[in-house]
Amino acid sequence: MFDYCARPDLLKDRVILVTGAGRGIGAAAARTFAAHGATVLLLGKTEANLIQVYDQIEAAGHPRPAIIPFNLETALAHQYDELAAMLEGEFGHLDGLLHNASIVGPRTPLDQLSGDNFMRVMQINVNGMFMLTSALLPLLKLSSDASLIFTSSGVGRKGRAYWGAYAVSKFATEGLMQVLADELDGTCAARANSVNPGATRTSMRAQAYPGENPEKNPLPDAIMPVYLYLMGPDSAGVNGQAFDAQ
Repeated sequence: MFDYCARPDLLKDRVILVTGAGRGIGAAAARTFAAHGATVLLLGKTEANLIQVYDQIEAAGHPRPAIIPFNLETALAHQYDELAAMLEGEFGHLDGLLHNASIVGPRTPLDQLSGDNFMRVMQINVNGMFMLTSALLPLLKLSSDASLIFTSSGVGRKGRAYWGAYAVSKFATEGLMQVLADELDGTCAARANSVNPGATRTSMRAQAYPGENPEKNPLPDAIMPVYLYLMGPDSAGVNGQAFDAQ
């Protein structure tokens, strides 16, 4: 496990947006960031899940989060711009963006993968992520210490059979992070890095490995140290790096 111990007020007064915040790693990250003082913006497509995370954060007495229902699969260009304008009016800037939302898609040989399925995975995992990054970058550049975290995968660093569009999308995620990090380097106070969560006890993992005993994998809360490190000031100057949570 990534070795880092965060002080309780590490993210005090920071405004951090988390995609896919309704469940799994996204929900754990949202709760963890809030527990360390951040105002967390919960973005996801299923409002009921976001409300549940909102209630958990509020019940714990942490800074009140915000709910942002948003579907990366169907959102149009102007909706990203409207989201950025709304956030600027409400919060003025952003200190952090965790790109967590993604789908696995069919795990099948490439020659059996339909174009529609390939494009759906790329739309959510890559296109939506790029559009959101592009729209929110001006708000992140207004921060004195902004961090973008891109969620990668082991199959986004070394391709493996039958991982299809998901693996391709995670290679693209690493590429987007590297290009952005190089462009940010020395030009502003924002930085970009990627995290490979590793095998974690989530519904996505269960979908990908239906025969696996989930008990052998850590819960999302257990892999949060690397997310805290990268989202907080202790990682200032760390840019363009690929991290492993485990």
